[in-house]
Amino acid sequence: MTIIEYSEKWKDKWDAFVKKSSNGTMFHQQRFFDYHIPGKFSFNHLIFLEKGNIKAVLPGRIKDGVYESPIGASYGSIVTLDLKFDEALKIADTLIDYGKVNGVNEFVLTSAPMIYETYPNQNLDFALLWKNFKYDLHYISSAIKLDEKLEIIPRFQSTIRRNVRKTLKDSDVTIEINEKYDEFYPILIENKARHNVKPTHSLEDIYKLHELMPENLKLFMVYYKGEPIAGSLLFLANQNVSLCFYNMLRYDFEHLKPIHRVMYEVVKWSTENGYKYVDIGVSQDTKAENPMTPSISLIDFKEKFDAKTIMRNTLKLTL
Repeated sequence: MTIIEYSEKWKDKWDAFVKKSSNGTMFHQQRFFDYHIPGKFSFNHLIFLEKGNIKAVLPGRIKDGVYESPIGASYGSIVTLDLKFDEALKIADTLIDYGKVNGVNEFVLTSAPMIYETYPNQNLDFALLWKNFKYDLHYISSAIKLDEKLEIIPRFQSTIRRNVRKTLKDSDVTIEINEKYDEFYPILIENKARHNVKPTHSLEDIYKLHELMPENLKLFMVYYKGEPIAGSLLFLANQNVSLCFYNMLRYDFEHLKPIHRVMYEVVKWSTENGYKYVDIGVSQDTKAENPMTPSISLIDFKEKFDAKTIMRNTLKLTL
């Protein structure tokens, strides 16, 4: 097995491999990276080849002797098909050899949580740990396991159930799946400003992502008498998981509980369209000194929708 540096001629084969992989997501596709302004990042994406066939891919970059994955994306690390343990060991050894030859002093790899895998398989995790990678960081995230045999509303906490049913009876509250990002984004900006942060993506970024990957974005908007009051932007990360990347709310309409309604609609749509989980994202206290500090109130809110904890883990190796 060998590693080669990614080049544009491999783009279609790379994305085809990610799509058929067990653990790849939209964040691993080259189409996704194309939304970045040229020159913003200097990538060093890697392709693992055996007898001319792609066995794994790794998006990322080398900077100051550190190979980090992801860069410019939510999830990274090594993408594979469903693999046997001896194959996982070979991938780990090949990566370490590449690092030694190419001046890498440290690898930092953050993969998608296990729910994103078509065939849950921790061979690669164990192989990396066996080869002296160590867990460096854990983020607490929350996901709702979907089941088409279960009614959705009864799964929610009693107050949520009551609020969802109330909005369903209110003809002034309507839901649309549309592409009105210009209505969604200004409210998102206001929400983020309350916490002195900005969205990861600009409005132009979102339009570019929609242009590049229209099948991977789904915007849910809640209206009251035709006025936008809440919404959720889903990133359809892969065939297994829909990811609530952004939720927004106009706080002067908070009494109508539109976030409760939009979460119901997201879970309903995701269930009906064959997804296995809705990922509601990480729940860290961003103001705390320790980046692992959990946001108790946010976790509690997500648990009201029957969400359970999943972890986003970072593995590190110092050579």
